[in-house]
Amino acid sequence: MEVKSNGYVPLWRKYSLSIQEAAEYYGIGEKRLRQIAYENQGEDFVLEIGTHIRFKRKLFEEYLDSVTGI
Repeated sequence: MEVKSNGYVPLWRKYSLSIQEAAEYYGIGEKRLRQIAYENQGEDFVLEIGTHIRFKRKLFEEYLDSVTGI
């Protein structure tokens, strides 16, 4: 994985994205992303770490490709 000297990893290289990162990356509002995560609990693209929600980037992209509306 390409990591710059300051430890920054570009969003497109990350395995999972936080709600804030996903909102920036996909152009979807944080509130809607939280709703998607809630509606899809247990799906492979949702990763829960304690109380934090993350989206597995590649799997979430596959999910987005399969839906006709967000």
